[in-house]
Parts: sequence; C-alpha cells; structure tokens
Amino acid sequence: MLRHLASAKSRRCKALMTYAGKYLYCIIRGPGEHIFDDIAPIGNTNNPVHTISHNGLAVVVSDSADRDYETSRARMLAHERVQERVMRDFPLLPVRFGTVTRDFASAMPDLNQLLETRSHEFDHLLAEMEGKVELGLKALWRDEKALFEEIVAENLAIRRFRNSVEGKPPQAIHFEKIHLGQMVKDALDRKRRLEATHLLAPLRSLAHSVKENEVILDRMVFNVAFLMDQAMEREMDEAVKRLSDEWENRIELKYTGPNPPWNFVEIVVNWGAP
Repeated sequence: MLRHLASAKSRRCKALMTYAGKYLYCIIRGPGEHIFDDIAPIGNTNNPVHTISHNGLAVVVSDSADRDYETSRARMLAHERVQERVMRDFPLLPVRFGTVTRDFASAMPDLNQLLETRSHEFDHLLAEMEGKVELGLKALWRDEKALFEEIVAENLAIRRFRNSVEGKPPQAIHFEKIHLGQMVKDALDRKRRLEATHLLAPLRSLAHSVKENEVILDRMVFNVAFLMDQAMEREMDEAVKRLSDEWENRIELKYTGPNPPWNFVEIVVNWGAP
C-alpha cells in the first residue's frame, strides 16, 4: 500500500513538472533511440538521459526544467559525467555546457534541423575522433621556495637589484619591489618554457594533437591535453611514467584520462542560425 501511494505521488509530481527544453550533452552516431539510465542527468528531472536521432546521427539529451545554467563545479561535473558515460559506448563530439533548446515544444524539430543542417560537419568530426581519446597532463614544481632561490642564484641582475633594496623601508621601495617582482616573473617564465619544452619533447610525437592550456599557478610548468589514438595510449602511459620517475624530486605530474575530446572539439549551437 505504501509503495502504491509513493508511486502515485511520484506520477503526480512528474505530471506537474514542466520542462523548459532539452539539455544537450554531445553528438554521436546513432541509427536508433538509446537510453542511458545508469547516469544522472543535469538538473532536477526524473527522466533519463536519452538520444534524439536523425539520419544516422544523434544528440544525447535530457529533459531540462531550466533554460539557463550558471557555471558551477557541481553542474559542470554532472555535464561531464554524462559525456564520460556516453564515451564508453560511442565516439562523441562534446556540446558546450549549458546548451538547451529554445523551448520544449520546439525541441524535436530544432534538434532534427541541427542534425540535418550540420550533418557534414558532424560526420567529418566524428570520423576524426574515431578511435581517439583525450589524455591530460599537468606538471608542477614541487618546491616554490627552492625554485625562487634557484632563480636568484642563476640571475646576477636579480641578485644585485635585491641586494640594493635590502634593509630600506618598505614605503621607500614600493616601485623597486614591483620591478623586482617583474624580473623574477620573467625569469620564472623563461625557466617554465625551457623545462616544459624538455619535458614534453618525448611525448609530442606520440600524440595525434597537443593542446597547451593556460598555466594558472606560479608553480605550474605546463597544462596540456593530448588527443591520442587509443592504440598509442599504453605507450603514452609508459612515457609519462618514465618522466615521473626521472623528475620525481623536482616535478609533480598529474595525469588524467581517458577523457572525451573536450580540448579539441566543442559544438556550439545557435538556435535559428542558418
């Protein structure tokens, strides 16, 4: 009896829920409808992640109660987890986070038109992504204090300038400190470029493509993504392991993947555009 009441309540809630549109995750090849009922969709919905297919292509979507999605870690992870789940079964083209159809009523014709008008583009990109995965690699210096001391020891101009302002009142050397900071930053950037070039040299030849992303920390040497043939993935794993062993005392490597090709493809949808 309790189960029956709970089920009835669930059906009423579902019936009362109104959807703003379909939320898009990625494009795949798909001759028929497919349901991914083992992964949670983004937002508050009881309906599963599923596909809308047209002429051999498909959009992976879920019903969306919202039209706009503010960027947050939780929502980005929900978006990416669906893509990661789909990638287990299909090569995919990631769709930009927060993409929702104009409304629920026009979702089906809009999605069919998207697949129709951009079929050549999607076919070409899916062919490029076939048999490929993305691997991510970040390198960070382990000891920032030791790195600064190394930079000072290697640069006579920095040592002389630092010594010239030592012992002076802070208010009297405000601009000098700014200049010294810039000198250190320039030296750090030069060291970063040299070490990144050296570290990445044995890895570049293994990858189909390499994307160098923004360095967001002073102690970060590089932040790169590799688009890899799956057949080369093990060889890349072994090469990264060798680098990690060789540079263990100086560099920390953070290696991730396999991932969807987030850094190499991003499908942007402008509804109503030709």
